[in-house]
Amino acid sequence: MGRAFEYRKERKLKRWAGMAKTFTRIGREIAIAVRDGGPDPSYNSRLRLAIQNAKAANMPKANVENAIKKASGKDAENYDEVVYEGYAPHGIAVLVEAATNNTTRTVANVRHIFSKYGGSLGVSGSVDYMFTRKAVFKINPIGLNLEELELELIDYGLTDLKEEDDLIALYCDFTDFGTLQKALEERKIEVQSSELIRIPGHTVKLSDEQAEEVIKLIEKMEEDDDVVNIFHNMDMSE
Repeated sequence: MGRAFEYRKERKLKRWAGMAKTFTRIGREIAIAVRDGGPDPSYNSRLRLAIQNAKAANMPKANVENAIKKASGKDAENYDEVVYEGYAPHGIAVLVEAATNNTTRTVANVRHIFSKYGGSLGVSGSVDYMFTRKAVFKINPIGLNLEELELELIDYGLTDLKEEDDLIALYCDFTDFGTLQKALEERKIEVQSSELIRIPGHTVKLSDEQAEEVIKLIEKMEEDDDVVNIFHNMDMSE
């Protein structure tokens, strides 16, 4: 079994490893959501997403409430959302999503990691066109008629339904995130996790040795506190 496949299985655990760093990142998600849509999750789908992520990471409710309160205050720290595009070794396209209060620092760090681990930072638009933005909700299938649910949710933007890790993943276009989220809430379907993702239009198969080089770059990028998500087009299957 190749290194890329093993990394795919372990990635989620590694991504959420280190509670302090995880809570910092979720706090930034909350700050941006409150800034853009207000502090009431009833009217702010993005804030509901951040709160769901907090629950998935076992972030205490008090921490979430404090983050919302802090983000609502006049002295709230301002974070910019930035997307960096580039290439890892062997021509693998990479998109790095960051939330930062200092873009000069963040771009310097991202450029350094790309360069040090055999990649290169590109210009805006250099690889973004290779990816499609989607939203995905994961739900527990127990007690649900999936055929009926799929037919109902198509009217709310559902584009695909897949079984993933004993859960059901519901996909929709990025722009339909709020609509599908509301439809699930109205049906009292509990969402186990949800996120905004970027799916590559095609993937590139590498040898184990080549994949190791790419994974090393990605892992180093994930260690940066400003980095929120990383997407790439390396084939992660067996």
